[in-house]
Amino acid sequence: MVKKISRRALLGGLGATLASPAWANAPTRSIRPAPKSSDFVKRTIPSAEALIADARLGGKIGFVVADARTGEILEAKSPVLPLPPASVAKAITAAYGISTLGLEHRFTTEVVATGPIEAGVVQGDLVLVGGGDPTLDTDALVALSKGLKEKGIMAIKGDFVVYGGQLPYQRMIDPGQPDHLGYNPAVAGLNLNYNRVHFEWKRTGQDFDVAMDARSGRFRPAVKMARMQIIDRKGPVYTYEDAKGVDNWTVARGALGKGGSRWLPVRRPDLYAGEVFQVLARSDGIRLPGPVVSTTPPTGTTLAAHSSRPLMDVARGMLKYSTNLTAEVIGLSASSARGEAPESLAASGAAMAKWMNTELGARRATFQDHSGLSDRSRVSANDMVKALVSAGPDGYLHDLMKDLTPLDRLGRPVYDSSYSIKAKTGTLNFVSSLAGYLTGPDGTPLSFAIFTADLDRRAAIPKAERERPKGAKGWSRQSRWLQHQLLSRWALTYGG
Repeated sequence: MVKKISRRALLGGLGATLASPAWANAPTRSIRPAPKSSDFVKRTIPSAEALIADARLGGKIGFVVADARTGEILEAKSPVLPLPPASVAKAITAAYGISTLGLEHRFTTEVVATGPIEAGVVQGDLVLVGGGDPTLDTDALVALSKGLKEKGIMAIKGDFVVYGGQLPYQRMIDPGQPDHLGYNPAVAGLNLNYNRVHFEWKRTGQDFDVAMDARSGRFRPAVKMARMQIIDRKGPVYTYEDAKGVDNWTVARGALGKGGSRWLPVRRPDLYAGEVFQVLARSDGIRLPGPVVSTTPPTGTTLAAHSSRPLMDVARGMLKYSTNLTAEVIGLSASSARGEAPESLAASGAAMAKWMNTELGARRATFQDHSGLSDRSRVSANDMVKALVSAGPDGYLHDLMKDLTPLDRLGRPVYDSSYSIKAKTGTLNFVSSLAGYLTGPDGTPLSFAIFTADLDRRAAIPKAERERPKGAKGWSRQSRWLQHQLLSRWALTYGG
């Protein structure tokens, strides 16, 4: 292992002098070592090759670090090697969405009446209209129901309709993932609770009580469109079946332990939101029949509406929490606004790649989605850094990214570090990426991208084991270690 010597240790004198009788009398000259030059400090920093050897990752590694203002490349390894960006793709999605829709864009969900209102009864259909809001939650539906109540609505003469056709329906983001992963839900124009349902189980004697609900901060309405059955079997842990709009789940009894909970994906988000709204409206004294799906946008009078926070805030939350649904909605909305009319995530991803290659100086970027969940997307470190330089160290993308705490050689956080990191992380099984901005001790702004991937090991994982495959956690830990050691090297070499 190449030992990293801290700047503080170097500037303050290396090592400590042991007491000795030879030093009993006052020295004829100062015993403090002469200050070391900055060149000497830089010569003690481990090389990138030494750090890569220490990490022992295997697979492929590509990185670029550049001056964030001029784009001058300062150090690189396999800079044009295309690798999966994982969730680093969300940084491009944020830029794509904001440049197209604007910082103040809001996603609006409406309740529309297709007929007049007489004595509190809608003389037509009542339509829950999705505007693509990826942050819509149960609390927001409660507010919409209260809005109807305030207008004196008590019932409807026609149907209760749900419309989620503003964005193309996608049954899941990545078909290569196991069915039960909550970060791989459906995508549509009407989304609720990130298109996840909450599954909770509690032991009662020799059996379990199970609940499926659409919980949010204040409310926990039960749902029927997602059902769970406990089965006596060794495996698999979960199975899924689509039963005409109902998500039928089973779980192996032996996997439940004493109790617990998890989020499961929803495959029909329009019906999910409709059922939850029906339950909430009933509590407000509004009688609605079961929801029916429409593929045609309604015309009528808006009775209540809920708008998301501005896109700037939505994108910041996406980058902080790495929410896949938010990325797909932002990307699809941007592609639609550009007139691309995408019918799939792959088509919309291709539109975003074209934009990145045209507008941000990239050359060979390809995207299968907007979240990075697919391992078939490809971006080189050079193309990613070009995009970051184009966005600029003083631009909104820098401000949207998350502050990361540097790690030392032992993987421990360094809270008093002399440099700072604003970046987006990305992790898939045997894929780890990091890209963003690095500000050196002297204030020099750098842009960087580090992509690591062992695609052979990833391809060998059976689908049933892709949630927690053997060896993936340790591999990701080593990749993060390498990333942070490279950042430390660059901060002291090019920013100090």
